[in-house]
Amino acid sequence: MKPIYYGKQTIDKDDIDAVVQVLNSELITTGPKAKEFEKVIAKQTNARYCVAVSNGTAALHLGSLALLNKKDKVLTTPNSFLATSNSILYVGAKPVFVDICEDGSIDFGLCEKELKKDNTIKAIYAVSFSGKPLNQEKLAYLKEKYKVKILCDNAHSIGSTFQGCSDISTYSFHPVKNITTGEGGAITTNSKEIYEKLLSLRNHGMVKTDDMLPWEYEMTSLGFNYRITDFQCALGLSQLKKLDNFLEKRREIAKFYHDGLKNTPVKPMYDYDNTSAYHLFVVQYPFEDLEQKAQFFKDMQKRGIILQLHYIPINQQPYYKDLGYGNEKTPVMDKYYLQSFSLPIYPILTKEEQKYILQNLKECLSA
Repeated sequence: MKPIYYGKQTIDKDDIDAVVQVLNSELITTGPKAKEFEKVIAKQTNARYCVAVSNGTAALHLGSLALLNKKDKVLTTPNSFLATSNSILYVGAKPVFVDICEDGSIDFGLCEKELKKDNTIKAIYAVSFSGKPLNQEKLAYLKEKYKVKILCDNAHSIGSTFQGCSDISTYSFHPVKNITTGEGGAITTNSKEIYEKLLSLRNHGMVKTDDMLPWEYEMTSLGFNYRITDFQCALGLSQLKKLDNFLEKRREIAKFYHDGLKNTPVKPMYDYDNTSAYHLFVVQYPFEDLEQKAQFFKDMQKRGIILQLHYIPINQQPYYKDLGYGNEKTPVMDKYYLQSFSLPIYPILTKEEQKYILQNLKECLSA
């Protein structure tokens, strides 16, 4: 049996044909397919505007440039990929790490405690972890009461998350995500002002208006080359047509795992939720220490099953420790790091592979 990884792209002939068609056309960089892709993403996420970019990290970076000023304090989660909090640092702002809930998402109750203590906090960066939608009502309440800006990192949740109260939402289309453009990302917003700023920042900070000379443009801010190609967007458009089917299969696998783990010491992060996009299927087991957990990973790998951990606490990374982080009180995150791991989940994972994963999971943990 071939190795089974935690995530994997699902590419078919329609996807390949869509890319080849653009490669045979006149425009292959940001052009008509990019604009079409942006329109479809905006519709999918119930947003007024969308800006497609080169990757999910670029989306977070531009989102931070649009929302934050230097030295702004931003509440965020230690349970995410590095890019979420790194984007805050990119613009000279300061992450403030808040512990998580039992489902892996940032604890909004603790966020409110921080906001009550410190009225200089300017924003909340929340992650729709594993694909489970964020509590939009709670976010809207915090935004209104404490006048903070909201960025929702929805890299895990395309297809499940409604953009409600957030000033900006960001998406990633890396190959392991629910749809892929190879590399790619998007930023959505309901603000025309933010949208226009993002368009400029994506393209070197340049603007061009109808009243300018034919060759003229003006650089009004320090931007970046974060453009996405048309052939990537052609792949994304083809993938979006299959998103509902992808989500259905992910939920079927999640339900199979959930039912198969009943009456075992392995517990899913949350009860089966048919609103989750299930980018990840995270479970917990009461390991005694990290060495026992590492041995379990190695035992599963010998059987061809490549597990993953999402995530190492960001505030415990060496770079962040050098900045003075690492002593935050995050008992739920600490327990999560010891106990959690992600099982393989992607649309082309076969039923036989799913059974094989559960069988070997139980055998390795009972050995």
